[in-house]
Amino acid sequence: MKKHSESSDAGYGIGDLLGLGSQSVRKNYYPALQDRIDELEKERNRYKWLFENALHGIFQANLRGGFVAANPAMARICGYASAEDLITCVIRLREQLFCSSGEFDAIRQELLDEGSLSARETRLRRADNTPVHVAITLLRRPDLGPEVVEAFVADITERYQAREKLRQLNADLERRVEERTDELQNANVVLRYQIEQREKVEQELVVAVEAARQANESKDKYLAAASHDLLQPLNAARLLVSALLDSHLPADESQLVHRVQRSLESAEDLLADLLDISKLDQKAMQPDYLHTDIGELMRGLAQEFELLAENAGLNFRLRAGVGRVHTDPRMLTRILRNLLSNAFRYTTEGGVLFAARKRGPNLEIGVWDTGVGIEKEKLEDIFREFHQILPKGSSRQGVGLGLAIVERMARILGCEVRVDSIYGRGSCFSVLIPLSVVTQAPVGNPNREKPALTSFEGLSVLVIDNEEPVQESMRALLERWGCRVVTAGSAAIAIERCQAPDVILADFHLDDNLTGCEAILSVRRHFNRDIPAAVITADRGNETRRLISALYLPILNKPVKPNRLRALLTSLVVSLNPDLK
Repeated sequence: MKKHSESSDAGYGIGDLLGLGSQSVRKNYYPALQDRIDELEKERNRYKWLFENALHGIFQANLRGGFVAANPAMARICGYASAEDLITCVIRLREQLFCSSGEFDAIRQELLDEGSLSARETRLRRADNTPVHVAITLLRRPDLGPEVVEAFVADITERYQAREKLRQLNADLERRVEERTDELQNANVVLRYQIEQREKVEQELVVAVEAARQANESKDKYLAAASHDLLQPLNAARLLVSALLDSHLPADESQLVHRVQRSLESAEDLLADLLDISKLDQKAMQPDYLHTDIGELMRGLAQEFELLAENAGLNFRLRAGVGRVHTDPRMLTRILRNLLSNAFRYTTEGGVLFAARKRGPNLEIGVWDTGVGIEKEKLEDIFREFHQILPKGSSRQGVGLGLAIVERMARILGCEVRVDSIYGRGSCFSVLIPLSVVTQAPVGNPNREKPALTSFEGLSVLVIDNEEPVQESMRALLERWGCRVVTAGSAAIAIERCQAPDVILADFHLDDNLTGCEAILSVRRHFNRDIPAAVITADRGNETRRLISALYLPILNKPVKPNRLRALLTSLVVSLNPDLK
């Protein structure tokens, strides 16, 4: 009892701390301690296994002496039978391990200065005194000693040999290039005389080509001018023929007048085709983009061909599209008119369908006919100039320019032309217009009178541009038109400076790699309003145009012309006021 009392007074003993002081303590703590010891032993064994089986050499050493520890891979790199042999034999790293004492001194000094060294290429001395090329990574361990280090070593002998081989190949290649250069120089001496003779011929050819180019340009200009001049009297003649057709003529005379009318129409179509081809060849035909009502355009074309369909006894159906497309209405009308003309020209029975429909990401406007069709192997040729597919037994009609004009104009407008045909059953020619340039049809009565917009007085305009001179010039111009103008270099500044504007005009390229599209969306989001906006840019790239068009934002190219800016503002103001739509 006394011993037990003394033990209690003295507190816990060593056995208590280890979980061996009493039966109850042993029962509570010994199993947990034993589990922890087992875990530590497993962890130790795992790291030991990794150390001994690593592919790269690992060692711990004193820079003033030799190895403290090393793994088998390090022994293999240095050519020793075991790690113990390496540690026993190499007692001075500087003299026995490194091939160059100077390299060792440089590595040692860098370690002392920096504390570590990564993937340093050097040479180590093997047991047989041959060098081995390695990449060594060293880390100082000042907690173990002032110059104790731990290292990872990779054998890069194959990499070094490959590099040396590549260096040798480059040297051989340079030598061969020099030899070949000498041969070519000798050959050039032989060819110089021939070149001098050919230069004379080339100069004459250049003169001839330039003369041909000028003659071709003159031909195109003359053709354009002549075609334009000739169309005027042809139109007058057609008016006179139409007047004759409305008169009550005998059957023979009426038939002659009909023939004259068809001849005049063919001549007019030919001259119009030649004029368009001439302009396209000279790249003088540039699109004038407008927001065009698709249904109105298609109905107008259908009215032109209704009488032709009635006279030919063909069933002509129209399914007009809905909405507005941002395009050149004159060029799009010409494309569709040529497709309709071909459909009626090569269809003798059945009918023609003129329809618009949504097809994937595009609006497709097509002409379906039940005509003669086109053989599959000839489909690629029909868009070439002066190429024509004629039904058997028919007389020649036109000169084969219609589809060539269709393909070129569609390319200018950024549209795609497709053709599907079954020989003997009919064809479908269609134009695919990206939906990104198609907007919803206007609501209301399109025939009611639209009030005219005469002034921008009091219109609140936000101009976002990162160039101050541009801001000031836009302010001066817009204020002269009666606008209230706020300028800013970014969306954040614009939000601070103004209340909700009526219109936003934003430059595309802003500071900090931001765009005007992002600025417009930020301002709209802040004021929680779909504020009419447009992007002004000097970037005419297709990618930029596609990005802006995808957001349904109008584009105005720099340098800005006042009349185009006024037209743009007018369209934006119209979107503000339903009465102006």
